[in-house]
Amino acid sequence: MTGTGALAGRTALVTGAASGIGAAIAEAFAAAGARLCLADRAAGEGLEAVRDRCAAYGQHVVDIHADVAVEADVRRLFAEAAERLGTIDVLVNNAGILTERHVADLPVALFDDMIAVNLRSVFLCSQAVLPGMLELGFGRIINIASQVGQKGGAGLAHYAAAKAGVIGFTKSLAREVGGRGITANCIAPGPIITPLGGGLSEEWTGPLLAGLPLGRFGHPEEVAPTAVLLASDPGGNLYTGQTLGPNSGDVMF
Repeated sequence: MTGTGALAGRTALVTGAASGIGAAIAEAFAAAGARLCLADRAAGEGLEAVRDRCAAYGQHVVDIHADVAVEADVRRLFAEAAERLGTIDVLVNNAGILTERHVADLPVALFDDMIAVNLRSVFLCSQAVLPGMLELGFGRIINIASQVGQKGGAGLAHYAAAKAGVIGFTKSLAREVGGRGITANCIAPGPIITPLGGGLSEEWTGPLLAGLPLGRFGHPEEVAPTAVLLASDPGGNLYTGQTLGPNSGDVMF
C-alpha cells in the first residue's frame, strides 16, 4: 500500500502516539499512505505495538522515546526524525495528560505540569517543525485540544486552561504562517473512551454522558478521520485557525 492514499508522499510526526487518540491517528495516517515518526514519553510495548500496526500498511515507520514537555527532548526528537525520515510536513501535537482537581485544592506543581505537557509541548514541537515546513513551503500542524477548553469544566480548570491555550496558540500560528503554505488547526474532541479519560470520576462523567445529544462517548477511531482530513490535499486546504469538534454534540457553534 506504499504510495497510495490521501496522505501518500507525506511524512508525519505524531506525539503521544502510544495509545488513545494518538495511536488511532497514527494508524489512520499509515492507512492513508503517510510515512511516520511516532513519539511518546512512555517507551515500551505500547509504542512498539502501534509502530508495528502502522508498518503493516507498508509505510516507513519509526518510533522515538521523548518527553515533548522538555525542550532538549524535543530538539533531539526532531533532529532524529529528520535524519531518519527527512522533512516533517505534517505534525500532530497530541501528547497530553488529564487530572481532576478543584481549584481550591490544586497544587501549583500539578497546574504547572498540566501546562507543560498539554500546552508548552505544542509550542516546542511547532517551533521545532516550522523551519523545515517554511523551507518546503508546505505544512500541516494539527493540535489536539478538547471541548473542555471551549466550555470549561468543574474540577478541570487546569486542563481547560491548557487546552484553551492550545486553541488560542493555534489561531495565532495560523495567522503567522498561512501565507507561507502552512495551515494550523485544532481538533477538540468531546469525551472519548481512552486510557487518558479513564481517570475521571463518575461525578464528572455521569452528568456529561446524560447531556450528550448523541447519548454516548466517542472512540479514538472516530476522531482520527478528522486529522486525516486536515492533513490531506485538497481536503484540508481551506482549513486554518479552525477548531473542529468531534464531541457527540457537547459543544455546538
